[in-house]
Amino acid sequence: MTAKSLLTALLPLVSDLSRELPEGERYRRLLEAMRALLPCDAAALLRLDGEWLVPLAVDGLSTDTLGRRFKVSEHPRFEALLSSPGPTRFAADSDLPDPYDGLIDGLDDHLEVHDCMGCPLFIDERPWGLVTLDALDPERFEPIELDALQAFASLAAATVNAAERIERLANRAEDEHQRAEVYRQASGQQNREMIGQSKAHKRLVEEINLVGGSDLTVLITGETGVGKELVAQAIHAASPRADKPIISLNCAALPDTLVESELFGHVRGAFTGAMNDRRGKFELANGGTLFLDEVGELSLTVQAKLLRVLQSGQLQRLGSDKEHQVDVRLIAATNRDLAEEVRSGRYRADFYHRLSVYPLLVPALRDRGRDVLLLSGYFLEQNRSRMGLNSLRLNSDAQAALLAYDWPGNVRELEHLIGRSALKALGNCKERPKILSLSAADLDLPSGSIEVAAEQPSAAPVPLVAGDLREATENYQRQLISACLERHHDNWASAARELGLDRANLGRMAKRLGMK
Repeated sequence: MTAKSLLTALLPLVSDLSRELPEGERYRRLLEAMRALLPCDAAALLRLDGEWLVPLAVDGLSTDTLGRRFKVSEHPRFEALLSSPGPTRFAADSDLPDPYDGLIDGLDDHLEVHDCMGCPLFIDERPWGLVTLDALDPERFEPIELDALQAFASLAAATVNAAERIERLANRAEDEHQRAEVYRQASGQQNREMIGQSKAHKRLVEEINLVGGSDLTVLITGETGVGKELVAQAIHAASPRADKPIISLNCAALPDTLVESELFGHVRGAFTGAMNDRRGKFELANGGTLFLDEVGELSLTVQAKLLRVLQSGQLQRLGSDKEHQVDVRLIAATNRDLAEEVRSGRYRADFYHRLSVYPLLVPALRDRGRDVLLLSGYFLEQNRSRMGLNSLRLNSDAQAALLAYDWPGNVRELEHLIGRSALKALGNCKERPKILSLSAADLDLPSGSIEVAAEQPSAAPVPLVAGDLREATENYQRQLISACLERHHDNWASAARELGLDRANLGRMAKRLGMK
């Protein structure tokens, strides 16, 4: 073999070192170059993983070879190759069993007499794996100098090293990007702590501290807007995984096909638009916490796949049969009654029980008493800073209105109300004040949690009934909900939209009113 032919064969690999290629493609090109340099009927690249050799790429061997795991101690030829500092060629009549016997593509018979050689790959002076070549002709490798294989093996090691470095850099970049996104979100909610002094809030904090120190899966339940994601972040912060990332996914924001890709990742070509390999949320959260919001929206198919990952810690990217092991603490959240969903057949019982190892109910804002004022102070200060005011405060009548309101939208509704009211109040001032005080009129809160719906053009007038104020309000709400359901033919989602409520909150209200 001439130096020119060696250079011609190796140049593409040198060029590939600086290119970003998928791992499988890089290794396929490596074997392709080796077969051009050293003509053979089969070639393989194997990575040493403890006492096992794992095939990463094969050429001329049956596809199932990639799924095999060769225990080194059970394959003398592999042992001999790994124990040698350089290339080894086995005698054609060697009595050592060949691990590829019966695996040559297109050959059903035993290999019998053939030519076989291989070379160990070293990275950082430690054995990384092997390259192997097999030829059916027992004299195929006769004219080949082992130096040529050694030269190829050195470049192969550099290729593998480059591939691993590129993957590590890509993973690090993706991790840093994810962390940056987490920090960016956090910076937009500076000091977003759990604020409250009510008994209900203190009980919640105690439970967070209790379960935070464990690795149990937590199912956070509660109405829309109570701060379930904030609770998940607090659990993560109280856990031994606090120095690792917490990765979030809103399961309701994506269709089923994209949910799978987001959770498990995908390989290039797995579906239209999958241009590169991509890790999913589970792999990004490895060592840390994965928070699945709106977990009640997952389809039965995705539930089944998630259940497997939760049970075994193993997942497969879409379009790949390669297993990835992950160590992830799962926290899920929903505003649905999952037990009822299970009874109705819309949710898997086994998945529900896997999720609800430690159920945690976040109390509604109306059950937290004067915490509404503490939270208002937090949002007032946020808006004061944002609007460049010296002071932003509540009048006494505004405080009374906040305490009397039912808060169907909970903390999120309060946050939006304060921001909206402050902006409107400032807009009504002829001169920019040093102190801006919000009154009950500025808050413009409805006297009942759903009475605003009566102003809808489609809502039929409903007469009030006699009795005390609470009884009259509840009767009015029952009649209003009933009339709305009748108009929408008992479609609760449509009725909730007309009434300006979340469907789950409407269901709870109806249940409280004795309508369900």
